[in-house]
Amino acid sequence: MQTLSRQKPTYPPPYDGAHYEVAEGVGHQLVNLVQLMRREVESRMVRHDLTDAQWKPLWLLKSGRAATAIELAREACTDAGAVTRMVDRLEDKGLIERVRSETDRRVVHLRLTPAGEAAAAHIPHVLAAVNNDLLRGFSEREWKQLCRLIERMTANAQALQTPEGNA
Repeated sequence: MQTLSRQKPTYPPPYDGAHYEVAEGVGHQLVNLVQLMRREVESRMVRHDLTDAQWKPLWLLKSGRAATAIELAREACTDAGAVTRMVDRLEDKGLIERVRSETDRRVVHLRLTPAGEAAAAHIPHVLAAVNNDLLRGFSEREWKQLCRLIERMTANAQALQTPEGNA
C-alpha cells in the first residue's frame, strides 16, 4: 500500500519550493482565517460576559465532550494546571461547580450551574452567527464543497500523523 507522502497527485503540485510564497500557502491562509474567526467570536462572547478561556470549557461541559478537569485539558489541548485555574475562575463566577464522584472519591466532576447553563445557551448562537457571517455570499453548494475540501485536507493531515504516513 502506498503512503500518502509517496502518492503522486493527479495534477501538477500547486506549490514549488523554489518559488514558495508563505502568504499564498493554504496553511497560512487557514491560520489567518482561524485567527480572524477567533477574534470575532471573542468580541461577541464579551457581550455575554464570557472570555475565550471561559466559553470553551462551558461548551465542552454543555456538549458532553468533557466532564472533569482532566477531560477539559485533553479536549482543549492544554495543561492541567491551566485548566485548574480556569475552573477556579468559572466556579468563582458561579458558572460551574465541582461534584465529587459517589463511586470514586478521587474523581471530581464538573457541572454547569443554572447560571452556567444560561451562559452556555448563548454559545452555539454566537458560533453559528460568526460562521454564517463569514459564509455570506456562498451558495449552499459552495458551502458544502468547502466543507468537503476541508475534510479531505484534514484526512490528508491525519494520514501524515500515522506511522505509515511518515514513512
